Amino acid sequence: MIAAVLTKRPLGRTGLVVSEVSFGAWAIGGDWGEVTEADALAGVEAALAGGVNLFDTADVYGRGRSEELLGRTVGGRDDVYIATKFCRWDDVADPASYQERRVRAYCEASLRRLRRETIDVYQVHSPPTEVIERGEVFDVLRTLQREGKVRSFGVSVETAAQGRRALEHEGVAVLQVIFNIFRQNLVDELFPQVEEAGAGVLARIPLASGLLTGKFTRDTTFPPEDHRTYNREGAAFNVGETFAGVPFELGVELAEELRWIADGRGTMAAAALRFVLDQPQVSAAIPGFKSARQVEENLDAASVPAFSPAELERLASFYRDRVRPHILGDL
Repeated sequence: MIAAVLTKRPLGRTGLVVSEVSFGAWAIGGDWGEVTEADALAGVEAALAGGVNLFDTADVYGRGRSEELLGRTVGGRDDVYIATKFCRWDDVADPASYQERRVRAYCEASLRRLRRETIDVYQVHSPPTEVIERGEVFDVLRTLQREGKVRSFGVSVETAAQGRRALEHEGVAVLQVIFNIFRQNLVDELFPQVEEAGAGVLARIPLASGLLTGKFTRDTTFPPEDHRTYNREGAAFNVGETFAGVPFELGVELAEELRWIADGRGTMAAAALRFVLDQPQVSAAIPGFKSARQVEENLDAASVPAFSPAELERLASFYRDRVRPHILGDL
Protein backbone atom coordinates (compact mmCIF):
# COMPACT_ATOMS: atom_id res chain seq x y z
CA MET A 1 0.00 0.00 0.00
CA ILE A 2 1.32 3.42 -0.99
CA ALA A 3 -0.09 5.65 1.74
CA ALA A 4 3.32 7.20 2.37
CA VAL A 5 3.35 8.86 -1.06
CA LEU A 6 -0.33 9.88 -1.22
CA THR A 7 0.12 13.60 -0.66
CA LYS A 8 -2.54 16.09 0.32
CA ARG A 9 -3.52 19.36 -1.30
CA PRO A 10 -5.56 22.36 -0.14
CA LEU A 11 -9.15 22.25 -1.35
CA GLY A 12 -9.06 25.87 -2.43
CA ARG A 13 -9.95 28.28 0.35
CA THR A 14 -12.21 25.83 2.23
CA GLY A 15 -9.57 25.17 4.89
CA LEU A 16 -9.70 21.46 4.07
CA VAL A 17 -6.58 19.60 2.99
CA VAL A 18 -7.50 16.52 0.99
CA SER A 19 -5.82 13.46 -0.50
CA GLU A 20 -4.85 14.12 -4.10
CA VAL A 21 -6.47 10.84 -5.06
CA SER A 22 -9.86 10.72 -3.41
CA PHE A 23 -12.89 8.72 -4.46
CA GLY A 24 -16.31 9.23 -5.94
CA ALA A 25 -19.08 7.03 -4.59
CA TRP A 26 -21.50 7.05 -7.52
CA ALA A 27 -20.69 3.46 -8.51
CA ILE A 28 -21.41 2.02 -5.07
CA GLY A 29 -24.81 3.70 -5.16
CA GLY A 30 -25.87 2.54 -8.61
CA ASP A 31 -25.85 3.20 -12.36
CA TRP A 32 -22.59 1.26 -12.91
CA GLY A 33 -23.90 -2.28 -12.74
CA GLU A 34 -24.35 -4.32 -9.61
CA VAL A 35 -22.05 -3.64 -6.67
CA THR A 36 -22.49 -5.78 -3.56
CA GLU A 37 -22.51 -4.14 -0.17
CA ALA A 38 -19.48 -6.20 0.85
CA ASP A 39 -17.48 -4.99 -2.17
CA ALA A 40 -18.52 -1.39 -1.58
CA LEU A 41 -17.50 -1.44 2.07
CA ALA A 42 -14.23 -3.19 1.25
CA GLY A 43 -13.48 -0.45 -1.27
CA VAL A 44 -14.04 2.26 1.31
CA GLU A 45 -11.78 0.47 3.78
CA ALA A 46 -9.05 0.05 1.15
CA ALA A 47 -9.20 3.76 0.38
CA LEU A 48 -8.88 4.65 4.04
CA ALA A 49 -5.93 2.27 4.42
CA GLY A 50 -4.29 4.00 1.47
CA GLY A 51 -4.50 7.44 3.09
CA VAL A 52 -7.65 8.75 1.39
CA ASN A 53 -9.52 11.35 3.44
CA LEU A 54 -12.25 12.56 1.05
CA PHE A 55 -15.24 10.83 -0.52
CA ASP A 56 -17.65 12.47 -2.93
CA THR A 57 -21.24 11.29 -3.20
CA ALA A 58 -24.77 12.57 -3.85
CA ASP A 59 -28.17 12.02 -2.31
CA VAL A 60 -29.47 10.60 -5.59
CA TYR A 61 -26.80 7.89 -5.94
CA GLY A 62 -28.84 4.79 -5.30
CA ARG A 63 -31.52 7.04 -3.78
CA GLY A 64 -29.49 7.36 -0.59
CA ARG A 65 -27.59 4.06 -0.70
CA SER A 66 -24.20 5.64 -1.35
CA GLU A 67 -24.59 8.15 1.48
CA GLU A 68 -25.80 5.43 3.84
CA LEU A 69 -22.77 3.24 3.12
CA LEU A 70 -20.42 6.15 3.76
CA GLY A 71 -22.33 7.02 6.91
CA ARG A 72 -21.80 3.52 8.23
CA THR A 73 -18.07 3.51 7.50
CA VAL A 74 -16.81 7.08 7.98
CA GLY A 75 -19.78 8.99 9.34
CA GLY A 76 -18.30 9.37 12.79
CA ARG A 77 -14.76 10.26 11.70
CA ASP A 78 -13.72 13.90 11.78
CA ASP A 79 -10.47 13.10 9.94
CA VAL A 80 -12.38 12.00 6.82
CA TYR A 81 -14.32 14.52 4.75
CA ILE A 82 -17.50 13.98 2.77
CA ALA A 83 -18.65 16.02 -0.17
CA THR A 84 -22.21 15.42 -1.26
CA LYS A 85 -24.63 16.94 -3.74
CA PHE A 86 -28.29 17.86 -4.06
CA CYS A 87 -31.13 18.96 -6.37
CA ARG A 88 -31.58 15.82 -8.49
CA TRP A 89 -33.73 13.93 -5.99
CA ASP A 90 -36.65 15.75 -7.59
CA ASP A 91 -36.97 17.52 -10.94
CA VAL A 92 -33.67 19.25 -11.67
CA ALA A 93 -35.51 21.84 -13.78
CA ASP A 94 -38.07 22.68 -11.08
CA PRO A 95 -37.26 26.05 -9.44
CA ALA A 96 -38.57 24.63 -6.15
CA SER A 97 -35.61 22.23 -6.05
CA TYR A 98 -33.40 25.23 -5.27
CA GLN A 99 -35.61 27.04 -2.76
CA GLU A 100 -34.84 27.03 0.94
CA ARG A 101 -37.58 24.66 2.09
CA ARG A 102 -36.54 21.91 -0.28
CA VAL A 103 -32.77 22.45 -0.07
CA ARG A 104 -32.98 22.37 3.71
CA ALA A 105 -34.88 19.09 3.49
CA TYR A 106 -32.27 17.63 1.14
CA CYS A 107 -29.49 18.74 3.48
CA GLU A 108 -31.06 17.32 6.61
CA ALA A 109 -31.83 14.01 4.89
CA SER A 110 -28.21 13.73 3.73
CA LEU A 111 -26.96 14.52 7.22
CA ARG A 112 -29.07 11.70 8.62
CA ARG A 113 -27.82 9.19 6.08
CA LEU A 114 -24.22 10.34 6.49
CA ARG A 115 -24.56 10.28 10.31
CA ARG A 116 -23.05 13.74 10.54
CA GLU A 117 -23.91 17.15 11.92
CA THR A 118 -22.09 19.06 9.17
CA ILE A 119 -21.53 18.41 5.47
CA ASP A 120 -17.94 19.29 4.61
CA VAL A 121 -18.64 20.28 0.99
CA TYR A 122 -22.25 20.70 -0.20
CA GLN A 123 -22.59 20.98 -3.95
CA VAL A 124 -25.41 21.89 -6.30
CA HIS A 125 -25.62 18.79 -8.49
CA SER A 126 -25.17 19.74 -12.14
CA PRO A 127 -28.00 22.29 -12.26
CA PRO A 128 -29.26 24.06 -15.39
CA THR A 129 -27.20 27.10 -16.34
CA GLU A 130 -30.04 29.50 -15.47
CA VAL A 131 -30.02 28.26 -11.86
CA ILE A 132 -26.34 29.19 -11.58
CA GLU A 133 -26.94 32.54 -13.24
CA ARG A 134 -29.88 33.50 -10.99
CA GLY A 135 -27.93 32.57 -7.89
CA GLU A 136 -30.78 32.29 -5.35
CA VAL A 137 -29.61 28.81 -4.39
CA PHE A 138 -26.35 30.28 -3.11
CA ASP A 139 -28.32 32.49 -0.69
CA VAL A 140 -29.76 29.27 0.74
CA LEU A 141 -26.33 27.67 0.98
CA ARG A 142 -24.91 30.70 2.77
CA THR A 143 -27.76 30.37 5.29
CA LEU A 144 -27.00 26.69 5.88
CA GLN A 145 -23.33 27.56 6.23
CA ARG A 146 -24.08 30.16 8.91
CA GLU A 147 -26.15 27.56 10.76
CA GLY A 148 -23.24 25.10 10.75
CA LYS A 149 -24.99 22.47 8.65
CA VAL A 150 -22.57 23.09 5.77
CA ARG A 151 -18.85 23.84 6.13
CA SER A 152 -18.27 24.92 2.52
CA PHE A 153 -20.24 24.78 -0.71
CA GLY A 154 -19.81 24.67 -4.44
CA VAL A 155 -21.24 23.46 -7.73
CA SER A 156 -20.84 20.32 -9.81
CA VAL A 157 -20.75 21.81 -13.30
CA GLU A 158 -21.04 20.32 -16.76
CA THR A 159 -19.24 23.00 -18.79
CA ALA A 160 -16.47 25.56 -18.51
CA ALA A 161 -18.99 28.37 -18.98
CA GLN A 162 -21.04 27.12 -16.03
CA GLY A 163 -17.90 26.99 -13.91
CA ARG A 164 -17.00 30.57 -14.74
CA ARG A 165 -20.50 31.79 -13.88
CA ALA A 166 -20.53 29.83 -10.61
CA LEU A 167 -17.30 31.49 -9.49
CA GLU A 168 -18.99 34.88 -9.73
CA HIS A 169 -21.15 34.08 -6.69
CA GLU A 170 -19.98 34.82 -3.17
CA GLY A 171 -19.04 31.75 -1.18
CA VAL A 172 -18.63 29.28 -4.05
CA ALA A 173 -15.42 27.63 -2.92
CA VAL A 174 -15.39 24.34 -4.86
CA LEU A 175 -16.07 23.34 -8.44
CA GLN A 176 -16.53 19.73 -9.40
CA VAL A 177 -15.70 19.31 -13.07
CA ILE A 178 -15.41 16.71 -15.83
CA PHE A 179 -11.70 16.59 -16.54
CA ASN A 180 -9.48 13.97 -18.14
CA ILE A 181 -7.28 13.40 -21.20
CA PHE A 182 -10.44 13.39 -23.34
CA ARG A 183 -11.74 16.65 -21.78
CA GLN A 184 -8.78 19.03 -21.64
CA ASN A 185 -10.57 22.26 -22.57
CA LEU A 186 -10.71 23.34 -18.91
CA VAL A 187 -6.95 23.95 -18.88
CA ASP A 188 -7.48 27.09 -20.95
CA GLU A 189 -11.19 27.78 -20.49
CA LEU A 190 -11.68 27.50 -16.71
CA PHE A 191 -8.56 26.77 -14.68
CA PRO A 192 -7.16 30.33 -14.95
CA GLN A 193 -10.38 31.66 -13.37
CA VAL A 194 -10.26 28.92 -10.73
CA GLU A 195 -6.75 29.96 -9.78
CA GLU A 196 -7.70 33.62 -9.59
CA ALA A 197 -10.72 32.85 -7.40
CA GLY A 198 -8.78 30.52 -5.10
CA ALA A 199 -11.38 27.79 -5.55
CA GLY A 200 -10.86 24.07 -5.09
CA VAL A 201 -11.33 21.60 -7.93
CA LEU A 202 -12.61 18.03 -7.71
CA ALA A 203 -11.98 16.28 -11.04
CA ARG A 204 -14.64 13.69 -11.79
CA ILE A 205 -14.77 11.15 -14.63
CA PRO A 206 -10.92 11.14 -14.65
CA LEU A 207 -10.88 7.79 -16.48
CA ALA A 208 -13.65 8.69 -18.95
CA SER A 209 -15.99 6.06 -17.48
CA GLY A 210 -13.26 3.44 -17.86
CA LEU A 211 -12.21 4.17 -21.46
CA LEU A 212 -8.85 5.47 -20.30
CA THR A 213 -8.02 2.21 -18.53
CA GLY A 214 -7.49 0.68 -21.98
CA LYS A 215 -9.45 -2.40 -20.93
CA PHE A 216 -12.43 -2.02 -23.27
CA THR A 217 -12.85 -3.29 -26.82
CA ARG A 218 -15.48 -2.37 -29.40
CA ASP A 219 -17.33 -5.53 -28.31
CA THR A 220 -17.44 -4.64 -24.60
CA THR A 221 -21.00 -4.50 -23.26
CA PHE A 222 -22.46 -3.19 -20.02
CA PRO A 223 -25.60 -4.16 -18.08
CA PRO A 224 -28.86 -2.40 -19.02
CA GLU A 225 -28.92 -0.53 -15.69
CA ASP A 226 -25.39 0.83 -16.28
CA HIS A 227 -25.35 4.42 -17.57
CA ARG A 228 -22.65 3.33 -20.01
CA THR A 229 -25.47 1.53 -21.80
CA TYR A 230 -28.44 3.87 -21.48
CA ASN A 231 -26.80 7.32 -21.50
CA ARG A 232 -24.32 7.13 -24.38
CA GLU A 233 -26.15 9.89 -26.22
CA GLY A 234 -27.32 11.82 -23.16
CA ALA A 235 -30.81 10.33 -22.97
CA ALA A 236 -30.91 10.40 -19.14
CA PHE A 237 -28.50 13.20 -18.16
CA ASN A 238 -25.60 15.18 -19.58
CA VAL A 239 -23.73 13.06 -22.10
CA GLY A 240 -20.40 14.30 -20.72
CA GLU A 241 -20.94 12.10 -17.66
CA THR A 242 -20.71 9.00 -19.87
CA PHE A 243 -17.36 8.33 -21.57
CA ALA A 244 -16.70 12.09 -21.24
CA GLY A 245 -19.02 12.62 -24.21
CA VAL A 246 -16.84 10.61 -26.61
CA PRO A 247 -18.73 8.06 -28.77
CA PHE A 248 -17.85 4.67 -27.31
CA GLU A 249 -16.42 2.95 -30.38
CA LEU A 250 -14.27 5.98 -31.20
CA GLY A 251 -13.21 6.18 -27.56
CA VAL A 252 -11.89 2.63 -27.70
CA GLU A 253 -9.88 3.54 -30.81
CA LEU A 254 -8.53 6.71 -29.21
CA ALA A 255 -7.55 4.84 -26.05
CA GLU A 256 -5.47 2.49 -28.19
CA GLU A 257 -3.56 5.51 -29.50
CA LEU A 258 -2.75 6.43 -25.89
CA ARG A 259 -1.07 3.15 -24.93
CA TRP A 260 2.24 5.04 -24.73
CA ILE A 261 1.22 6.93 -21.60
CA ALA A 262 1.65 3.74 -19.55
CA ASP A 263 5.36 3.47 -20.41
CA GLY A 264 7.18 3.81 -17.11
CA ARG A 265 3.87 4.33 -15.29
CA GLY A 266 2.58 0.79 -14.92
CA THR A 267 -0.97 1.00 -16.23
CA MET A 268 -3.00 3.31 -18.43
CA ALA A 269 -5.33 3.99 -15.50
CA ALA A 270 -2.49 5.19 -13.28
CA ALA A 271 -1.09 7.29 -16.11
CA ALA A 272 -4.48 8.84 -16.95
CA LEU A 273 -4.99 9.79 -13.30
CA ARG A 274 -1.43 11.15 -13.17
CA PHE A 275 -2.32 13.49 -16.04
CA VAL A 276 -5.18 14.90 -13.95
CA LEU A 277 -2.94 15.30 -10.91
CA ASP A 278 -0.32 17.10 -12.98
CA GLN A 279 -2.66 20.08 -13.30
CA PRO A 280 -1.83 22.38 -10.36
CA GLN A 281 -5.40 23.72 -10.09
CA VAL A 282 -6.77 20.22 -9.34
CA SER A 283 -7.21 19.60 -5.63
CA ALA A 284 -8.18 15.94 -6.04
CA ALA A 285 -9.05 13.42 -8.71
CA ILE A 286 -12.13 11.44 -7.70
CA PRO A 287 -12.29 8.18 -9.67
CA GLY A 288 -15.11 5.81 -8.84
CA PHE A 289 -14.71 2.32 -7.45
CA LYS A 290 -16.62 -0.94 -7.25
CA SER A 291 -14.09 -3.00 -5.28
CA ALA A 292 -10.97 -2.82 -3.13
CA ARG A 293 -8.88 -3.91 -6.10
CA GLN A 294 -9.99 -0.91 -8.16
CA VAL A 295 -9.20 1.41 -5.28
CA GLU A 296 -5.69 0.03 -4.91
CA GLU A 297 -5.05 0.27 -8.66
CA ASN A 298 -6.16 3.90 -8.74
CA LEU A 299 -4.02 4.83 -5.75
CA ASP A 300 -0.97 3.84 -7.79
CA ALA A 301 -1.36 7.11 -9.71
CA ALA A 302 0.12 9.01 -6.77
CA SER A 303 3.45 7.21 -7.10
CA VAL A 304 4.04 7.20 -10.87
CA PRO A 305 6.18 9.78 -12.69
CA ALA A 306 4.66 13.07 -13.77
CA PHE A 307 4.32 13.87 -17.45
CA SER A 308 7.08 15.96 -18.98
CA PRO A 309 6.26 19.28 -20.69
CA ALA A 310 6.83 17.59 -24.06
CA GLU A 311 4.44 14.76 -23.15
CA LEU A 312 1.79 17.22 -21.97
CA GLU A 313 2.05 19.09 -25.27
CA ARG A 314 1.70 15.79 -27.14
CA LEU A 315 -1.47 15.06 -25.17
CA ALA A 316 -2.79 18.56 -25.76
CA SER A 317 -2.28 18.17 -29.51
CA PHE A 318 -3.95 14.75 -29.40
CA TYR A 319 -6.95 16.30 -27.68
CA ARG A 320 -7.23 19.22 -30.10
CA ASP A 321 -6.82 17.14 -33.25
CA ARG A 322 -8.24 13.72 -32.46
CA VAL A 323 -10.74 14.15 -29.66
CA ARG A 324 -12.39 17.55 -29.37
CA PRO A 325 -14.02 17.57 -32.83
CA HIS A 326 -15.95 14.41 -31.89
CA ILE A 327 -17.16 15.21 -28.37
CA LEU A 328 -20.93 15.16 -27.95
CA GLY A 329 -22.62 17.98 -26.07
CA ASP A 330 -21.31 21.26 -24.73
CA LEU A 331 -17.87 21.71 -23.23
